[in-house]
Amino acid sequence: MDDDWLKRCGPPVLIGCGGGVKKMESCFLRVFLLLLVCLSSSQGCIQGFLQNVDFLGSDVVDTYSPSMEHCQELCTQHPSCLFFTFNRPDKSSGRFRCYLKSSSSGHPQAQILLMGVNSGYSLKPCNLEPRTCFPQVFEDADFHGGDYKTFFTVNFEECQRVCTLDPVCQFFTFITGNFSSPEVRYKCHLKFSWYVPRPTAVVLKTGVVSGFSQKPQLTQYFATVCRSHLFSNTDFRGNDFLESEAVSPEHCQFLCSVHPQCTYFSFSSNDFRCLLKNNPNSMVAKTKSNFTSGISSHLCQIDESWAKLTYEDIEFHGSDFRSEVVTSVDICQEKCTEDPNCQFYTYHNGSFIHPDQQHRCFMKRVITMPMPSQVKKVDNVMSGFTLRNCRSV
Repeated sequence: MDDDWLKRCGPPVLIGCGGGVKKMESCFLRVFLLLLVCLSSSQGCIQGFLQNVDFLGSDVVDTYSPSMEHCQELCTQHPSCLFFTFNRPDKSSGRFRCYLKSSSSGHPQAQILLMGVNSGYSLKPCNLEPRTCFPQVFEDADFHGGDYKTFFTVNFEECQRVCTLDPVCQFFTFITGNFSSPEVRYKCHLKFSWYVPRPTAVVLKTGVVSGFSQKPQLTQYFATVCRSHLFSNTDFRGNDFLESEAVSPEHCQFLCSVHPQCTYFSFSSNDFRCLLKNNPNSMVAKTKSNFTSGISSHLCQIDESWAKLTYEDIEFHGSDFRSEVVTSVDICQEKCTEDPNCQFYTYHNGSFIHPDQQHRCFMKRVITMPMPSQVKKVDNVMSGFTLRNCRSV
């Protein structure tokens, strides 16, 4: 084992290797496989998994996931994640936890043999289209949170079918007939998570231009085009349930129309705050400068013209996954559109910018795949994802 390998891969640590010759042979075999995988990782694309191996430390995000395949896709979509460790359902504690990781070397600092976990690498180097189909249904697993609609039905297949037909449903949880509380048996919970890219921070900055990939933001299409109207210098007071970043009132209206709980919104041009509001019973308007408000659109083709524009002196801060030097913002936009991982970008046009950032195109992305906020082990419930993006549907 040479010094170069140690720098790139970290020292393998043996856990639980006592107890006889066969167990020692098994441990050393797994360490040998670790060496092969780590050495091959310098070549780029690695699609497999390491069973009962923990990539120790280097966490950037600690989240939840129902499977190692889902966890790997979370890592692939996260801008800085390079590798991950997933706690399987059979682990004695911390099950369903997905640890997204990164390091300056691009490799785990240490690899530990540990029962009940799997580890693997981001698929960004594979240059694949983001995976959006997760057909597996998970028994005794509750996808907690994100509820926007409930109803009673006879089985989980019907629950999943309705989720698939609902344009905004991303995943579901179904309570079976054996659940401990009889009053909620056969109840289907439809759930939402963001499936359109949203810059995490929008800020004013001289000498930059930002914009979006020219790939469509939405995959569903309607024959009827939405008719929208914006109310200038108007704030719809109260009833906020979520605050997001948006680059324009039109972008904010798009986000409101996508979210199933949003009935109307207000956008602050001073700080790019998009205030999503929920009140189906009343709407109170008040004159307020630098605010624009509007109403959600439903079951119609939502206007995406805001995504075709470029925004001067506005930076989409953070969420970078790579950058390169190009000669113009048009080329930066083309590069972003061509890259399956890129959702939006910021181009430094050379004025008032540090020399090493001049003419650099920063490509950015956030997680847009179905993502439960928490996954819990609960007896007699079943959870799964929409099948809209599965070819067999």
